[in-house]
Amino acid sequence: MPVKISIVIPCYNMGNFIEEAVNSVLAFPNQEDIEIIIVNDGSNDNGYTQGVLAGFNYPNCTIIHQENKGLGYARNTGIKNARAPFVLLLDADNKLRTDYIFKGLEIIESNEKVAVVYSDLNRFGIENGLVKVGSFDISRMLVKNYIDACVILRKSAWESVGGYDELMPVMGYEDWDLYIRLFFKGWEFYYLPIVGFDYRVREQSMLINSNQNRSLIISYMFSKEDMKQISNLRMALVDGLEHRDAYNRIQKRTVIKWALKLESVLKNNKLIFNNLKGIKNSLKK
Repeated sequence: MPVKISIVIPCYNMGNFIEEAVNSVLAFPNQEDIEIIIVNDGSNDNGYTQGVLAGFNYPNCTIIHQENKGLGYARNTGIKNARAPFVLLLDADNKLRTDYIFKGLEIIESNEKVAVVYSDLNRFGIENGLVKVGSFDISRMLVKNYIDACVILRKSAWESVGGYDELMPVMGYEDWDLYIRLFFKGWEFYYLPIVGFDYRVREQSMLINSNQNRSLIISYMFSKEDMKQISNLRMALVDGLEHRDAYNRIQKRTVIKWALKLESVLKNNKLIFNNLKGIKNSLKK
């Protein structure tokens, strides 16, 4: 029976969390429809992660060991080895919810133009709470990535843009780069308004670290030959948003100013009202 979806889990020094990630996938009832591909990207934690992975003995789980070559390379390795036409990317410290596979597969199988299905997420760890992602908007995407890497991806779409960029100078935004290239290649995105996975927030989270190098990442991404024209559009959007934010700040200050004046007037009216009330009571006497 052909596999419907491949779950690709890049793993680098994630021995403390990888079992939780795998168990969340194993909770999916139709195990014959899925395969799990773990890519050990040269973990160097004194053999700890290697030992944890050696203990995995699941019939539908493949473990690939490679030298440390970065997140983009690890994801590409997993997808290249995937037998299914669709791939779900899961970070080794996150946990999948089974509805995501069911509903995501239903969407992407029935819409041949859709390259990416994505969902809301639940944060846990040092930060907690639901994150509602919202519908796809290329203007928003060009300014800042708002879709996590945990998406259901059409393998043929991934192939059409050459996969994840393996030369990204700082890890953490390979997915942003891929999404932009997919969109401008003509592929569509589908927002599934459910919580598809649990996102672990740690002090050493990759996203937190990569945010510190955002300017370097943006400079690299939009200087590539296939992104230069897109760069001008992005700069126009960023400038527009900055002007909008400045305008909103001015408007906000104006509203606050008039609100304070109104509050003063209302207080004066209250004094006048109380005085009139006192005169009225005196007349009654």
